[in-house]
Amino acid sequence: MVDGIYRLMQSDLEGPVNVGSAEYVSVNELVATVARVAGKRIEIRHVEGPVGVRSRNFSNERIYSIGWRARFPLEEGIRRTYPWIEQQVEASRTLADALPVELV
Repeated sequence: MVDGIYRLMQSDLEGPVNVGSAEYVSVNELVATVARVAGKRIEIRHVEGPVGVRSRNFSNERIYSIGWRARFPLEEGIRRTYPWIEQQVEASRTLADALPVELV
């Protein structure tokens, strides 16, 4: 994804560009994938609320036009990124614990 953003900055493309894969993933599938990678068991609860657009399928043609394609499927990307995210969360906890004041 970083390469896609870099290529966009170097290109003449203007306006919105989807930097993603053609892989369709629902919110439920995304949550299940992250939970699986994290080794967590979670219960998904759906709450009442306004119903918006049920799904969207964004075109990748503009990002493809500058030669970029996603290199990994979503789950592999999450699997590769998750350890870094865990480290960032732990570092922020350590920093918060070291602060002499209480954060509200």
